[in-house]
Amino acid sequence: FKKYVIFLKSFKTAPEVFKINFIFPNGDTYDGDCTRTSSGVIERNGIGIHTTPNGIVYTGSWKDDKMNGFGRLEHFSGAIYEGHFKDNMFHGLGTYTFPTGAKYTGNFNEN
Repeated sequence: FKKYVIFLKSFKTAPEVFKINFIFPNGDTYDGDCTRTSSGVIERNGIGIHTTPNGIVYTGSWKDDKMNGFGRLEHFSGAIYEGHFKDNMFHGLGTYTFPTGAKYTGNFNEN
């Protein structure tokens, strides 16, 4: 009989994604994807919608509990930003539409 040695590699698995509907103490709501950190904290990661009581709505990608990736932020004034976000800031290519209807399309650098 021949003996075989099998080496098992450790693979990092993707965290489990939860679909939640959460109401924050300030009245904000979040409906979307979340994951649990290694310390057990639930963070927004994936796609979701965050709404404030005064009418600000963000629909888009989340990473590490912040707006990251592509999304749309609608302000109650009528202003809309649609484009790329980095750590809750307009960052990358996007279009900002002012309440008057005027638009700026181009690159944003940390707002």
